[in-house]
Amino acid sequence: MLTVTLRDLERDGILTRTVRSVMPAHVSYELTSMGRALRVATAPLLEWSIAHLSHIGAARAAYDARSAAPPV
Repeated sequence: MLTVTLRDLERDGILTRTVRSVMPAHVSYELTSMGRALRVATAPLLEWSIAHLSHIGAARAAYDARSAAPPV
């Protein structure tokens, strides 16, 4: 699954893939300028996610508890 995702990102122009012909073979990935711009654009979403991680966990636990309860 990771390989499929990386190939899709390469196809979209988000990163470049470099294969080095050594034993064992070595593959490296690097963000393109468009990938770096995407990282900047998504940074606030990542920061929000980190700041609210405990709230998300609590909401999931409450939902799971309600869903596991027998219907009334």
